[in-house]
Amino acid sequence: MNRRTFAVMMTTIDIFFLAIALAMDCFTVSIVSGVIMRRMVWRMVLRMAFLFGLFQALMPLLGWWGISYFSEYIIAFDHWIAFTLLAFIGGKMVKESFEEGEEAHFHPERLRTQLLLAVSTSIDALAVGVSLVCVGYSDAASLPFPLTVIGLVSLVMSVAGNWLGVRFGRVITHRFKPELVGGVILILIGVKILLEHLFG
Repeated sequence: MNRRTFAVMMTTIDIFFLAIALAMDCFTVSIVSGVIMRRMVWRMVLRMAFLFGLFQALMPLLGWWGISYFSEYIIAFDHWIAFTLLAFIGGKMVKESFEEGEEAHFHPERLRTQLLLAVSTSIDALAVGVSLVCVGYSDAASLPFPLTVIGLVSLVMSVAGNWLGVRFGRVITHRFKPELVGGVILILIGVKILLEHLFG
């Protein structure tokens, strides 16, 4: 194996692990959705997975494209935007979990909800677009590979997260309201994103 081949392989491995790291929030949110849905609705699951994968790939592209224009301004506030969106959704779920005699108001199967979750869990990936430039992805022709890997890993982990939520969610919901559990988890994800940017 020559040095060039080894370097390409290392870059591929790095991109793969980066994609896994970026997909963890999508994975966790998908588990929450599965817990609340309690069954695999494949049309909903696949649409959510597609949106998560799409936005996880789109945000680094936007960060890469805007590095010379406005990315530094966006990156300065992206964690606050993600935190606000997730805290809003999570707080609403927690509040509604204590309302007696009403249907759950958090509907993971709705397109609007899925879009909001896709944006809020991927917006911090804008910074990845900046880092891609720093590691050598300086022209548009080099971007399809890392962005495809990032998108596909998020898609697969979203499907897996939904399945795990449906499969093991009964254990959680037997003692706790799913909306309460899901709301707390979304808030914690938002706090994690915020703390990583402020102190990471």
